[in-house]
Amino acid sequence: MSDTLNGVTLKSACERDQRDPLAPFKHHFALPEGMLYLDGNSLGAQPLAARKAVGATLDQWRDELIKGWNQGWFDAPERLGNLLAPVIGAQSGEVCVTDNITLNIFKLLGYITGQAPLERRIVLSEGGNFPTDGYIAQGFCQQSGFEHRFLPENALLAEHLDGVAVVVLSQVNYRTGQLRDMEATTRLIHEYGAEVIWDLAHSAGALPVHLNASGARFAVGCTYKYLNGGPGAPAFLYVHESVQNGGWQPLSGWHGHAAPFAFDADYAPAGDISRFRTGTHSALAYTALEASLELWAEVDMNALREKSLAMTNLFRECLADLFDARGIEDITPAARQRGSQVSLIDNDNGYAIVQALIARGVIGDYREPGLMRFGFTPLYLSFEDVWQAARHFREVVESGEFKDPAFSVRSAVT
Repeated sequence: MSDTLNGVTLKSACERDQRDPLAPFKHHFALPEGMLYLDGNSLGAQPLAARKAVGATLDQWRDELIKGWNQGWFDAPERLGNLLAPVIGAQSGEVCVTDNITLNIFKLLGYITGQAPLERRIVLSEGGNFPTDGYIAQGFCQQSGFEHRFLPENALLAEHLDGVAVVVLSQVNYRTGQLRDMEATTRLIHEYGAEVIWDLAHSAGALPVHLNASGARFAVGCTYKYLNGGPGAPAFLYVHESVQNGGWQPLSGWHGHAAPFAFDADYAPAGDISRFRTGTHSALAYTALEASLELWAEVDMNALREKSLAMTNLFRECLADLFDARGIEDITPAARQRGSQVSLIDNDNGYAIVQALIARGVIGDYREPGLMRFGFTPLYLSFEDVWQAARHFREVVESGEFKDPAFSVRSAVT
């Protein structure tokens, strides 16, 4: 087996690991032996602390029963929000961990449009964005009387903002990994008298996010990808403190009431970020997430970003000659314009290549049409891992291993 891939040696990758200030974080995660996990952009790895934390909550449930709600369960959405706030450039009291991205977009659409001028009756979603953002915007407009439009891919945003009340945008595109300029885009949308809801699903925990500094007032995101909160972990919602008392959000559940245990007949929204809560949440799910967020308090986000870019560059450098020879299109944006993923297109063989890699223990994912995605998570990936993953990719493609018919059988989840 060669120790050189397109001029990049295994030795050089290992030497990078010796200089990596984030290398010790890998020991905080439970990773299956022999697996090279490049799918943290879909589901993050399990922090070792999560198992112990969930076990403690199970014991608390057993021993304390309903008393647990007064022992940290009830205020978890705000407490975890405050833990998360520094990771996304927000302040204490501006983030609530609650529900999922889809529901949180619906809440913010209702909250914002409830205050919109009558001449602004359009909700603009991003063409090519992750579908749920557009689906829920369409559903909201069906119920509210607003008009839904898609921003065409690669269109100039300024040409589509007339009459718009709200724009829903992803900071990092889930397919290409393209990173938007949050500050410039937010400023533009505000200049047109509209608001923007930022979807941070592929940026929170992947790179430094600067919500306050960018002038952003609204955002949503998930915690089960780069933030390693666990499958189906609760999402989060950000509302700048200056706009937290602007009205109701439409999913006005009892946990968002100003006095939830007064059991009033009429709804009165809480006077802070808690108004964006809905109903009872899972103490177990919040416990697992809290264990991860406590780890994030120790992470240097600038070092994380530099390692992310270095790893994505390394993977592509190891394989650049193969891409050219095999007609695989590398659509990954330039370094400072991408998130933390490599995106490759092979319309004929992409699915089979990914399945062949998975069979070898190299876990990426596939999205139609033809897209192979590889997420690079600096906390638990080493440079040696990246080099080895590239070696497997080269071997799968050059040997034709992916042509085995078993690798073309589709699973329900890709």
